[in-house]
Amino acid sequence: MKKKVTIDTKLSSAFIIVAFFVFVVIIGRISYLALSEEVDGINLQEFASKRINRTETLYAKRGSIFDVNGNVLAQNVSSYTVIAYLSESRTTDPTNPKHVVDVEYTAKKLSEILDIDYDKLLTLLSKDNVYQTELGNNGRGITEITKEKIEELKLPGIDFIETQKRNYPYGRFLSYTLGYAKINETINEDGITEEKIVGELGIEAKYNKELCGIDGYNFYQKDRNGYKIAGTDEVTVNAKDGNDIYLTVDATIQLFVEQALSKVQEKYSSEWTTIMMADAKSGAILASSTYPSFDPNIRDITNYLDYNVSLAYEPGSTMKIYSYMAAMENGTYNGSEKYKSGVYATTDGTEIGDWNRKGWGNITFDQGFALSSNVGVINLIKRHMDANILKNYYNKLGFGSKTGIELSNEVSGKINFKYETEILNAGFGQGITTTPIQNIKALTAISNDGILLKPYIIDKIVDQDTGNILYKGKKEELGRVASIQTVNKIKDLMESVVTGNSSNSTGYYYFMDGYDLIAKTGTAQVPKTSGNGYSDKIIRGFAGMFPKDNPRVIIYAASKNPTSAYLLRDLIKEVVKNTSNYLNIYNESKTDIHSLDTFNLPSYINKNVDDSVKQLSDIYINTYVIGNGNKIINQYPIGGTQINKLNRVFLVTNSGNDIIPDFTNLSESEATILANLIDINVIFIGTGYVESQSIPKDSKIDKSKVLELRLIEKK
Repeated sequence: MKKKVTIDTKLSSAFIIVAFFVFVVIIGRISYLALSEEVDGINLQEFASKRINRTETLYAKRGSIFDVNGNVLAQNVSSYTVIAYLSESRTTDPTNPKHVVDVEYTAKKLSEILDIDYDKLLTLLSKDNVYQTELGNNGRGITEITKEKIEELKLPGIDFIETQKRNYPYGRFLSYTLGYAKINETINEDGITEEKIVGELGIEAKYNKELCGIDGYNFYQKDRNGYKIAGTDEVTVNAKDGNDIYLTVDATIQLFVEQALSKVQEKYSSEWTTIMMADAKSGAILASSTYPSFDPNIRDITNYLDYNVSLAYEPGSTMKIYSYMAAMENGTYNGSEKYKSGVYATTDGTEIGDWNRKGWGNITFDQGFALSSNVGVINLIKRHMDANILKNYYNKLGFGSKTGIELSNEVSGKINFKYETEILNAGFGQGITTTPIQNIKALTAISNDGILLKPYIIDKIVDQDTGNILYKGKKEELGRVASIQTVNKIKDLMESVVTGNSSNSTGYYYFMDGYDLIAKTGTAQVPKTSGNGYSDKIIRGFAGMFPKDNPRVIIYAASKNPTSAYLLRDLIKEVVKNTSNYLNIYNESKTDIHSLDTFNLPSYINKNVDDSVKQLSDIYINTYVIGNGNKIINQYPIGGTQINKLNRVFLVTNSGNDIIPDFTNLSESEATILANLIDINVIFIGTGYVESQSIPKDSKIDKSKVLELRLIEKK
């Protein structure tokens, strides 16, 4: 007899209702997902797109910075990281493997080139369940030369990741003007780290947009392993490389300045010293240097201000040049008029004295200029000018305003004075502040027969892809600020400062027989940090030009608290002598004109070493050969660079360039170039020329070690 099955209708109805409700929820959820753009804060279309699409950045090459003659001052260089693909999934064609096949052979060959322990490499290359691996510190940052050696072995599964870094071949050379650029890392939407070189100081920062260019991209569809899916569309927008910038700075003159500044700082020392040089006829900056300096390759920066444009200080008696010019332009100057030197008492009882408070008796205003008499300027202001005439003339020359030079963080200084003591102090450069670049600008009025020029430091900006000049710097006249009569008179007075003697001038120790340098010296007290009164520190200054009758070069220098007044003297004398000879300003027998001829250096890449050295030797060029190969694979300076007989040419050969060379007797800048060419880290102790090196020459290069170079000054 069959059993009768009974069904609980109430339970059945409840089940059906629940099932229907679940079905409705599922359908609702599916509909919501299908119709909604965003779910739980995630854009579904964008999420899906990211899973199947990839956009690779095509990086623009950053432009280089050159001197006026085409010498490279800042450039991008490539370094590489070696990677090994270990996953067999990369290989789709057994006849063309894309992963490491012979682990032992690969480890053996790489250990010989990268100087990595064989057993360590064997362990790295034998990892299980690893798609790819790097090879440690010695496999990172390798040079193009080392990369080429590895590529010649044709090892399956070995590849390279290229990294660009900014390189400054001359080290501390022109560092505050150039500034520096460094790699900034960001993580993109795919979680991939992207690197971009960004300027952070100097020209590198101010012209970052022009130098960095515009990145491109490569867009394609990818499979789950990240590879492009065959037959799908691919969109490529090429990168636009950055522009090259050429400065007005002449690397040879800059080298004279750097070496002289290093030498005097070693001998005398100061808190800081600055010097700028300009073309007297155009306002183009020829050299600019500041101590302390820094190496932009390692960024050992103690101060982020370029004192030549970013520091305003009380200039002292170099301002008497412009106080005297103001009186002359006012039509009231009589150089033979006399006054009583020594001490001047203001109406409020304040005494302002000459540096020699006993004075020199009754002397003329002309004599007062050569002796740098404060009381002379005071009498000039009291008798023949007023505050407005003096202030207006200072402003007319550009003091109190930015010059507009193409450098970052320029300051304007302050030309404010109202009360009697303030007015009188301003006449000899106390209580007001100026910058070195403002003094360079004001001096152009004297070197150009009364026409004021705007200083500039960008010679041109060039599209590195097409060679087209996008911008060209040029002489810019700002108007007449002095008559020719005033200019000729102030030149005579500046000449008397240098050609006098210890009894009648303050700048007699700058005199150089055969070099008609004209100048005005200055010494200013440094205000206390509290702002109340002056400390016992001083700033010495020098403002000059040469030759007198037809000035070619303007120089302004200043030094805070030097241990000797001779610091600036020795600096200026060496720079004037070397620059005069280099520019052939004085066509005299002491100038070796032949040794200073300039020419375009040809490219010696792939040329025979012996033949190249002989060719350079025949035209009196010093060479430094790196390695013992017979072919040249790299050189510095690069082909097409304009050089002279003062330059040394470095030639890298195709063999033996992984050995520590002999650095002795090289200058700091030359040693920096050599270290960059062989890609080793160096530190310098002292200044001048290399006396000894911590790692003996002919030793195998070990990139984990730093080469210490001890420098001394040549006598």
